[in-house]
Amino acid sequence: MNIDNKTYKKYADARAKKSPIWKNCIWAFCSGGIICSIGHFLRGMWMRFGLNGDNAGMMASVTLIFAAILLTGIGVFDNIAKHTGAGTLVPITGFANAIASSAIDTRSEGYVLGVGAKIFTIAGPVILYGISAGVVYGLIYFAITVI
Repeated sequence: MNIDNKTYKKYADARAKKSPIWKNCIWAFCSGGIICSIGHFLRGMWMRFGLNGDNAGMMASVTLIFAAILLTGIGVFDNIAKHTGAGTLVPITGFANAIASSAIDTRSEGYVLGVGAKIFTIAGPVILYGISAGVVYGLIYFAITVI
């Protein structure tokens, strides 16, 4: 039986589960906001311990990274992400989860050929395109300010 693309698309569209886009957007917004609020709370906590604003912000980031990696390691982060959606991809926690997940998944292959070679499998494109975008934007900014 030979089915053309148009027929298959109709067939697939008729059976595909419709995604609740607005509900997902609201969940992502709220859960991402909660993570950011936790980061803001942590910054204030570190400032109460005597750190200045920059150092307190750095320690809040480190605390969020540690928490994301710990929750990934014990298998809780994936359950949170399943219920909250894209909100857990707030850059710092999502990036920590991506790296920790890759390390956990490949540890059975060894530390060099497994973890070392594949730790940035998920996060690598983010790093590559993030740095590339930074270079392009930096050059544009430089060109605008010099001219």
